[in-house]
Amino acid sequence: QLVESGGESVQAGGSLGLSCAASGYTSTVACMGWFRQAPGKAREAVAVIVGRGRRPYYADSVKGRFTISQDSAKNTVYLQMNSLKSEDTAMYQCAALLYELCADYGLATKFNAWGQGTQVTVS
Repeated sequence: QLVESGGESVQAGGSLGLSCAASGYTSTVACMGWFRQAPGKAREAVAVIVGRGRRPYYADSVKGRFTISQDSAKNTVYLQMNSLKSEDTAMYQCAALLYELCADYGLATKFNAWGQGTQVTVS
């Protein structure tokens, strides 16, 4: 089960941090990521991390503003979002690959577990 937290309404230019914990899973989760879906748009990958020491991947629209990080001991992934824009408004979902080896496909990395989502609204 993936449990997200941190979504809220913020003003443009502000910052927000999201977190997502893979609870009930005792092995280390290597692949984790954040996706978002705005009304009327397809879900898109925002940031993906594919293991300790590996370079994360970011969508072009968030490079330089968002940072993904992972606490492997806690099976938790974080998304720090700075310089937020109105176009960042969306439902943000975390994702993880459980019970399988992580294959690095960048933003196209496959995931098999999803959180319920947390709303981020930038005005």
